[in-house]
Formats: sequence, structure tokens, C-alpha cells
Amino acid sequence: MTGKYFDELEVGMKFKHGGRTVTEMDNVLFSALTMNTQPLHVNEDFASKTEFGQRLVNGVFTLGLVVGLTVSELTEGTIVANLGYDKVVHPNPVFHGDTIYAESEIIEKRESKSRKDAGIVRIKCWGKKPDGTIVVEFERTVMFLKQEKS
Repeated sequence: MTGKYFDELEVGMKFKHGGRTVTEMDNVLFSALTMNTQPLHVNEDFASKTEFGQRLVNGVFTLGLVVGLTVSELTEGTIVANLGYDKVVHPNPVFHGDTIYAESEIIEKRESKSRKDAGIVRIKCWGKKPDGTIVVEFERTVMFLKQEKS
């Protein structure tokens, strides 16, 4: 597996993950699938008359994208469960055609009280445009597996 086990993670570790360009289809399909009819996401005429001048990408999609960008390096095959998301902020908008990169930092780590084969890790994550503009920032609590002792 490409993810990290609990034992491999240390407070202060930082990761720069890959990026992905957000398309109009991503935004419209996600909004439709989640039944979000907000015209800022799906109505170009409406959005063109707002302060943004165009449609905004759904913030929940942006959050999910950034989590997804971290999977291959952090949790692929080594996660038990995401336990929570905290302190989610969207300080700047995302538009169709923007490329978003993810960064993560391990900010807390402890043994699981309920499972001897797992530990709890808090990860601070950022989604950024190529120029460094932060579009989403949040903390994520994850239960990671420990490496099996041989």
C-alpha cells in the first residue's frame, strides 16, 4: 500500500500532494448529485451578475478534492476511518479551470483507546492554487492502522 501507517507518521511531518484542474463538469455534476441548486454553482447568468462575475465551484467538492489528493500518500490502504473534519474555511473562491494542489501537516498523534491495532492522527490540510492562494483549509482526524509486527 502507498499510504502511511500510524507508526510512520510523526508530528511536524509535511507533505505536498499532487494537483488537479477543476472542470465545469466536476462542479455541475457534483452540485446535481448532491441536490445543491445554488445558482452561484449552476446558473452562469445569475453568477455573472454577482461580485464574482462567474460560477463558483461548490465548496464541498473543493473539500473532497483536497482530501482525495492526499489519499495516495497518506491513507491508501492504511486507514480505518475518517473520524471528523474541523475548522473548515474557504478563504478564496475556486472557479472552473483552476488547478488545486493539496498540502498536509501532521499536527497531533495518539494511541487509540479502543483498538490496539490503530492510532489517531490529526492532519491539517490546505488546498491551494498554483500561486499559493488558499482555497480551503481544515483539520482532519483519521484512525490509521499500525504496521503488523512480524
